[in-house]
Formats: sequence, structure tokens, C-alpha cells
Amino acid sequence: MTTTTTVSGLLEGKVAFITGAGRGIGAAAARLFAREGARVVLAARTESQLKTVAEEIRAEGGIADHVVCDLGDASSIRAAVDRAVELHGRLDVAFNNGATNVPPGPMDQVTEADFDHIYAVNLKGPWLAMVAEIEAIRATAKTGAIVNNSSVGSLMANPELPAYGAMKRGVNSLTASAAATYGPEGIRINAVAPGTTLTEMFSEWVESSPDILQRLNAQTPLGRVAEPEEIAQAAAWLLSDRASYVTGAVLRVDGGMLA
Repeated sequence: MTTTTTVSGLLEGKVAFITGAGRGIGAAAARLFAREGARVVLAARTESQLKTVAEEIRAEGGIADHVVCDLGDASSIRAAVDRAVELHGRLDVAFNNGATNVPPGPMDQVTEADFDHIYAVNLKGPWLAMVAEIEAIRATAKTGAIVNNSSVGSLMANPELPAYGAMKRGVNSLTASAAATYGPEGIRINAVAPGTTLTEMFSEWVESSPDILQRLNAQTPLGRVAEPEEIAQAAAWLLSDRASYVTGAVLRVDGGMLA
């Protein structure tokens, strides 16, 4: 007599909402979460990118839908989260990954318009998203998990990207506060802090500072950049029931940069 063991996916049966899902870490997360058994709802500003990723997931047998969403706009975020509940009747987990960047340079060269823009998307955006997601989880699944995408640059001085680092440090604080507030209800909230990761956003930084890749790799014990999926793997674990006693953490996924 032979017995077979079925190993279920990390996120089997969960409904997952992912922001910034059209490219980079968000797209990698959407593909991975779907492979791990989640029904995924992808949100971002650029519909063509979202459609491409969602179609790829469906072609591989996954369940994926998309909704256009402006992370700086409260009603837009709420509508996107509501759409996930409309489609699947519940929300279990969310990955707040969407972010923007501004040209690198010292603090006195950051324009007020750029500062306001990066605040609206990278700090206000995750706050708005968490509020909507917590409301949806409470109303449907009752318990769940949220992961915010921070940055290793939030954990140290960030002279080349001062506004970006400041907003991401704010995300760490929101993460800790939310973990303390909603933990008693069984809603876990954590963050990942990626090191150098091969995304389109990072490629734009390389274009303006050609030596940055070499400098960052020299500071990284693993000596290389991360693939987007390597960050997504950490987020998937934090969202899964295997991380059931982890909340309020900022998990460095940085190749040892801050070791």
C-alpha cells in the first residue's frame, strides 16, 4: 500500500490583495502568491502592466484579477480593496508594496513637490491601504495578515535618498503601531526591508548613478543584488500561517547589508 502526502501551498485558500503589482517585487509577489494557492487581486496605476501579470497567472492555472488604483487617493484604495471582497467574498492577506521614488541627491536638492509626492505614495498610501484592508479583514475573514514593503534604507542614514528613507522609516513605525493595535483581534502586521533588488525602480537609479550597483554590492556580504522573487518569498512567509507568532517585525531581506 502506498500513501501520498499532499503539501498545500503556503497561502492555500487565501484571498490576497497586492499593491504595486504591475512590475518589480509586486508582480513577483502576485505570481508567487498565486502559485502558493492564493486568489490574487492586483492593484496599481498602470492597467496594461496589471493585465499582463494577471493573464500570465491565469495561463499558469492561477486565479487573478486586477483593479486600477492610485495609492495616493483614499477613495481609490478603498474601492480597490472593496473590489477584492466583491470578487471573492473576503480578504485574508495584503501586501502593500506599491511605492515611488524621486531623483537621488542630498536633502537640500529634494524639491518640495517631490517630497510631497513621495509622502503621498510611500507613507500616506500604506496608511490608507492598511485602514481599508483591516476594515475588510475584520468584516469578512475576521483574522488575517498584512505585510508592508519598507527598505533597508529606512534602517540607516540614507543621504542619497533622504525623502525615500524617511517615508519608509515612517512605514516601519506605522507597522509597529498597527501590530500593537490589531494583534488582539488576530490581525498580524509586519514589514519586509529589502536590500538592493533588481527592479525597474532600481534600474532608474542605476541610470542616474552608474556606480551605485558596484558600491551597494561591495556593502553586501552576499555580494549581489536580490531578484524580486526573493523579497516576495519573505513576504509570502510572513503572510502565511507559518508565521503565526510573528507580528510587528521589520524583516531585513538585504543579503547581510546591515549584519
